[in-house]
Amino acid sequence: MKAPLVAILDDEPEVRRMLADALEDAGFRTTGFGRATEFEAALKRTTPDVCLVDLGLPDRDGLALVHRLALESGAAIIIISGRAQVQDRVTGLELGADDYIIKPFDPAEVVARIRARLRRGRTGAEPAAMTAHFAGWTAAFDRYVLCGPDRQEVPFSHAEGEVLRLFLESPKRLISRAQMQESLGGAAGESFDRAMDVRISRLRTKLGEDPKNPRLIKTIYGAGYIFLGDVRWG
Repeated sequence: MKAPLVAILDDEPEVRRMLADALEDAGFRTTGFGRATEFEAALKRTTPDVCLVDLGLPDRDGLALVHRLALESGAAIIIISGRAQVQDRVTGLELGADDYIIKPFDPAEVVARIRARLRRGRTGAEPAAMTAHFAGWTAAFDRYVLCGPDRQEVPFSHAEGEVLRLFLESPKRLISRAQMQESLGGAAGESFDRAMDVRISRLRTKLGEDPKNPRLIKTIYGAGYIFLGDVRWG
């Protein structure tokens, strides 16, 4: 099995070298890019397991790129940025990033965060169980798509997929915010809660749910969420 591939997008060559050295010493494969256009061209040929994305890019808005990656790539997305404001972190998570690391950082921390993210991606259902069936829907986690009763495919992001898998692995059980934070990672607090609200809202939309009276993903106010459908894996 090949080592996980980490794509590093940062316009500072020394940052790319520092991260590449630390990641390769830890057993990862890496590929580096200084501009978003080079990175996007490479995505047509290969799919990384993790994307490290700096927001301060010379040729593209970093947050817009993060949003596109979350919708299209299926990779875990970790923002690395000098922007330390809470709103930047909240916005990045709301747009689909899985984690947010503020510069300056210790490369060992980045390695640890990537390992934790990939571990979470392997936990839960058996590795072979990449497809779940529920309420006329099929979720294909290997392709990051939902297929509905009308046979139309709807893509979902890596971040949305983590939340959906959490629900599908524990149907008809209350999942508290604390349990979500423990399972999905990230610091507890307002930014995590808002990111979860956005991801759940997007999942409901993709599942054709009535936002005022959803059938599948129910909010239990003050307690958490519960997924009400019957689920079959495989």
